[in-house]
Amino acid sequence: MIINGEKLDLKELKLMDYVRQKGLRVDLIALELNGKIVPKSEFETLILRQDDRAEIVSFVGGG
Repeated sequence: MIINGEKLDLKELKLMDYVRQKGLRVDLIALELNGKIVPKSEFETLILRQDDRAEIVSFVGGG
């Protein structure tokens, strides 16, 4: 699988495990999986598979 351009040699990975490991806030991220936006309601149960390509975008405030 590839997440944000980084190749991970895993058969599967729970999205929330990855999010927690990276210290991301779920309320401030968006996920594109294989070209489609994934609703936040699916984050808890989503399992990334070996052939998946994911982009996780984190929103930050500022001014």
